[in-house]
Amino acid sequence: MRYYGSVYRPPSEARSLIVQVTYGCSHNTCAFCSMYKEKRFSVRPLEEVLEDFQMARQVYRRVEKVFLADGDALVRKAAELYTILDTVRELFPECRQVTSYASPASIRIRTEEELRALREKGLTMVYMGLESGSDQVLTLMHKGHPASEIIEMGQKVRNCGIALSVTAITGLGGQPLLERHALDTAAAFNAMNPEYIGLLTLMVEPETPLYDWVRGGTFQLLTQSQVLEETRLLVEHLDSPGSVFRMNHASNYLVLRGTLNQDKAAMLAEIQRAERDLTRLRPESWRGL
Repeated sequence: MRYYGSVYRPPSEARSLIVQVTYGCSHNTCAFCSMYKEKRFSVRPLEEVLEDFQMARQVYRRVEKVFLADGDALVRKAAELYTILDTVRELFPECRQVTSYASPASIRIRTEEELRALREKGLTMVYMGLESGSDQVLTLMHKGHPASEIIEMGQKVRNCGIALSVTAITGLGGQPLLERHALDTAAAFNAMNPEYIGLLTLMVEPETPLYDWVRGGTFQLLTQSQVLEETRLLVEHLDSPGSVFRMNHASNYLVLRGTLNQDKAAMLAEIQRAERDLTRLRPESWRGL
């Protein structure tokens, strides 16, 4: 396969065929994010995309999952996305899942008819970063969209039959916004009721504005105890029946998993056990992205 620059994918796509249909991220100004900094956003020539799928068919005997990279696959023209999905279906009849990242901006430019057509042609799920349900946190982190717009776009995806996986980041509001971040993020998840909820824990990456804020003392990171407090507050206020909840990323201090709302009490009990015994947490040196 031919890749340009660093390639990122969700943890659950570890065994997927990854093909870049766009390069980079069209927003790429989030204060906490160090991804895609070495390349400018662009749409990859369609011929090259289709050639990569042809090459993959020559190499791999079986491809059950495909991930369309980089950060904004949905910004391509609808007709080109249809061609890409038709090609996947023709070359890999065994493929059962095609996914991509999606931003609120890239979802907004797609009509509901286009989204339904994408689903019919095989786009099964998109991953969207909420990061926080708090407008204060989103503004601070230069997310580029208010919570209401992110929620609206998540609902639009679900209404068109495409599964939705949404992530947020504990600690993203720092100490002053701990409570607001937790409560508003839970409310945003509840409003979208996505198939999957993912919770990461903030890690500060060099060469980001957040890194400079932390070094300069203008952003106060949460302690481990405060991360647990914020997580408990968020989970307490989750009401998203059927959502699969995962907090098992390498960045997390504590591993939690379950299905809402049925496993909520068990997850809260696990958080409370960790609050009483911090040795249950992943050591700082073991965390990663």
